[in-house]
Amino acid sequence: MANYTAKEVNELRKRTGVGMMDCKNALVEADGDMEKAILILREKGLATQAKKAGRIAAEGLVLSVVDRSKNIGAIVEVNCETDFVAKNPEFKSFVESVAATIINENPADMDALLKAKLDGSTETVEEGLQSLFLKIRENLQIRRFTRLEGILVPYVHGDGRIGVLVKLESDIDPTNEEMLACGKDCALQIAALNPAYLNKESVPDSVIETEKSIMKAQMSEDPKMANKPEQVISKIVDGKIGKYYSENCLLEQEFVKDGELTVAKYIEGVAKKLGGTIKVVEYVRYERGEGIEKKEENFAEEIAKMIN
Repeated sequence: MANYTAKEVNELRKRTGVGMMDCKNALVEADGDMEKAILILREKGLATQAKKAGRIAAEGLVLSVVDRSKNIGAIVEVNCETDFVAKNPEFKSFVESVAATIINENPADMDALLKAKLDGSTETVEEGLQSLFLKIRENLQIRRFTRLEGILVPYVHGDGRIGVLVKLESDIDPTNEEMLACGKDCALQIAALNPAYLNKESVPDSVIETEKSIMKAQMSEDPKMANKPEQVISKIVDGKIGKYYSENCLLEQEFVKDGELTVAKYIEGVAKKLGGTIKVVEYVRYERGEGIEKKEENFAEEIAKMIN
């Protein structure tokens, strides 16, 4: 009979920040004594992870990989506190193993990923993360991941700063090098210009209406536009919406390698040359640390605090 309850395991996890299995094992060893279990975790060095969990982890790596034998790809972001750790071979190896786990295990969400067996290891992903913490002693977080199936092209820019995973649909041989190069060009475009949408059709009507309202409000403040007929203003707004599409939709953007073409025209040209069709149907772009509020450090203030 278990000498602990699920509620106690959860409580110990909240108090220490340590993974579920380690909390269970500590409670078993402590015969259900919560305080003794905390002491056991501290002695193992695991409970110190909770103290570091509040630190901002905005560095790390974004990795995008594809298993061509399975036509499955994954893009994942794993964060740490410093760029020094991001360059650590063990950290990089862990990120690669997590990506392989995502491809092979197809976890439904982050909880499922953490419970999955880490690729190439006897540990779960969560246990592997804790083992890495014991060596590195920084707050480590698997922040997000996406898994796709089909004709996929990965791209990683800036030593893991930006990752892109592009999904194509085509009647051309999926191993065709020119088609995959076309996919990589699209990934480069996405990495560089960060389009919010794939094409015009994917832009929500609410977004377009908001943009139109902003444009009309801006024109109403312009004395030169004050006496223009509504019909003229509508045409001007339609023109500006066209520019919005060309700036925010991948297929409408000016192709970075040839300003005479849109991305759609470039893809169309490659497909025609290869005698088939190519479509970009989906893409994922992760940028390391995006959306994480980084702490602003003031070195002089830090020194002053230490002295005082």
